[in-house]
Amino acid sequence: MSHHANPHKQRSWFARHKVLTGAGALVVVVAIGAAVGGGGDDGKPTASSSSDRAGAGKGTEKGDAKEGQGSKDKAGKKADVSGNGTFQVGSDIKPGTYRSTGNKLGCYWERAKDSSGGLDGILANDNVVGSSYVTVKADDKIFKTRGCKGWHRVSEDKTGAAPQAQVSGNGMYRVGVDIAPGTYKAEGNKSGCYWERDKDALHEMDSIEANENVTGSGIVTLAPEDGYFKTNGCADWKKAG
Repeated sequence: MSHHANPHKQRSWFARHKVLTGAGALVVVVAIGAAVGGGGDDGKPTASSSSDRAGAGKGTEKGDAKEGQGSKDKAGKKADVSGNGTFQVGSDIKPGTYRSTGNKLGCYWERAKDSSGGLDGILANDNVVGSSYVTVKADDKIFKTRGCKGWHRVSEDKTGAAPQAQVSGNGMYRVGVDIAPGTYKAEGNKSGCYWERDKDALHEMDSIEANENVTGSGIVTLAPEDGYFKTNGCADWKKAG
């Protein structure tokens, strides 16, 4: 994922990601972007104020706060949580897995263990282009989101899903729901293409099953038991087997 630097950048999860090679050894992936502190509604990252970094200003439940890039999905369904705000878990936002789609550069979210605004308080964070999933745990304290489309709480049930055999190179997809298991290729990638297979949507180090930075042709096999497939800055992925 390629992002512009920000004076108030948060910890970059990509800088700490590791790749499981075919031989089973772990090697560090070169960082390809740092998660910035926030994003404006115009899709351009902006520096966050001291009050933003402190987590001040509790958000409003059910998407009543400003919606950033929008509060409804393509079907016109109102978001469960606004795309802009700082929310207390348990009162403003219920624990569960949420999805936001159609995001442009400038969408940022974070899960935090407190409202101090410090780096040590961040459990996970991400800059999003396209779609994203995030699971908010019951013992999380804060969920912060800026410049994003509204967040919709999703069911764990896969009944009635129609997974696709081709997806955009920017987004996060649930295996068996948004994308079908199988082997996928993305060709003609320039520097900055990144993918990862995840077992869940917590976005923590233990969530990552495998990942890679790709230049040129990329190939990845998604197993039925995989949870999610995340891809950024890549060509479209097309099922090859």
